[in-house]
Amino acid sequence: MQDAVGFDSDKYLQEQSAAILQRAQCFGNKLYLEFGGKLLFDYHAARVLPGFDPNVKMRLLTKLKDKAELLLCIHAGAIERKKMRADFGITYDADAMKLIDDLREWDVEPRAVVVTRFDDQPAAVQFINKLERRGIPVFTHRPTKGYPAEVDRILSAEGYGANPYIETEKPLVVVTGPGPGSGKLATCLSQVYHDHLHGIDSGYAKFETFPIWDLPLLHPVNVAYEAATADLHDVNMIDPFHLEACGQTAINYNRDVEAFPVLHKILERITGTKPMYRSPTEMGVNRASAGIVDDEIVQAAARAEVIRRYFRSTSEYVMGLADERTVQRLERLMEVLHIRPEDRNVVGPARKAAEEAQHEGEGHKGVYCGAAIELHDGRIITGKNSPSMHAAAALVINAVKQLAGVPAQIHLLAPSILESVAKMKKDILGQNTVSLDLQETLFALGISVTANPTAQLCVEKLKQLRGCDVHITHIPTPGDETGLRRLGVHLTSDPSFTTKNLFVS
Repeated sequence: MQDAVGFDSDKYLQEQSAAILQRAQCFGNKLYLEFGGKLLFDYHAARVLPGFDPNVKMRLLTKLKDKAELLLCIHAGAIERKKMRADFGITYDADAMKLIDDLREWDVEPRAVVVTRFDDQPAAVQFINKLERRGIPVFTHRPTKGYPAEVDRILSAEGYGANPYIETEKPLVVVTGPGPGSGKLATCLSQVYHDHLHGIDSGYAKFETFPIWDLPLLHPVNVAYEAATADLHDVNMIDPFHLEACGQTAINYNRDVEAFPVLHKILERITGTKPMYRSPTEMGVNRASAGIVDDEIVQAAARAEVIRRYFRSTSEYVMGLADERTVQRLERLMEVLHIRPEDRNVVGPARKAAEEAQHEGEGHKGVYCGAAIELHDGRIITGKNSPSMHAAAALVINAVKQLAGVPAQIHLLAPSILESVAKMKKDILGQNTVSLDLQETLFALGISVTANPTAQLCVEKLKQLRGCDVHITHIPTPGDETGLRRLGVHLTSDPSFTTKNLFVS
């Protein structure tokens, strides 16, 4: 069942909080704590650790609010490339602004935004202007000269010394960002460097969730982390420094392991003393394994996540957003776990629905699409496209009717409403197709509520679709994707287009 719980967020929060406070006590005046992963809405963690609160890091931060302040980093190159956060469908710069709004709702005001590896990119300049004109302090860090090999140059006026110093007041400074590669580590090290120039004894640690250091290398949760970062070409590995220093097997990933010797040397040179860390694993504060209460449930969820990541990579590849190497990496990870795309329960029924649509519409032009959803009680509902409705729209209508116990032959959308919307799309907006996508269908369903009590009953059931698995046999159109995202389903699709047209919107 999809609602099974394998992770205890409260237990994790208690242990992680204690571990952070213990680490902070190791440094006399100030600790820069790099928050790996997402600070808010960590849906990857919630998917692979069923029961994980996507906002548990924020809950932890509010517990430490009197002792902590926050710096938000974003890579200028990610702004320029318009890199997307897939679970929200927004760019990283928009996500950074959304994060500031979300933090304020939790009564946390960021100390500043740091735009890293800034090289006067036009989009980054525009982003900075937006924030500064709304009263938000912004600092820019240009690429660090000499990094990573030339330590003398890094720790000089033209290295970290060229970065502006961000004055902070509280003993714990959380450094976060909208995604990987945001420049969080470099910002922490730059601040530690400047602190010591100002006579402040500060240190660094990393709040990690994945990979979970004390789970096996090939545990599905750790493999799912590799799948999530396949586009970065990260690889999990046994931490050789930890094995040598502690005689204990610990799992880390290649970037941290590769950077550790330089990082260790930088910290030693800044502080003038030998760092307390003997390995990249010791730098991290990670008590995630303490929250796992049912390993079998967690493993199954992680395998499902790897399959979802595979489907996403294949779709991004045909859209030109991912390279072939990323897809091949996902294929190898599935082989490691002995899983196939078809192991996702909704894939087969969706493809069968598409075949049925093609059979029913034989002789007519067009692409035949199918969709399937697995409800929380295990039932699988399907939908297929038609001249009046996209497959995703038909799927949602069929699903809520099933949940509400409404017979299939009863129409939720009055023909007059469908005709009005179709006329608007064709005659007023000049669109070539009158078939309703999911977002349009949801609006039409909302309008139907005023005259149709059955529609009201079904609208209430939409909330029960959150967290359900959905598969579509085509890459969803913008209206379908937006609608499904707002319903909160876990979506995958086959890497096929609904049309041969290059522009679809």
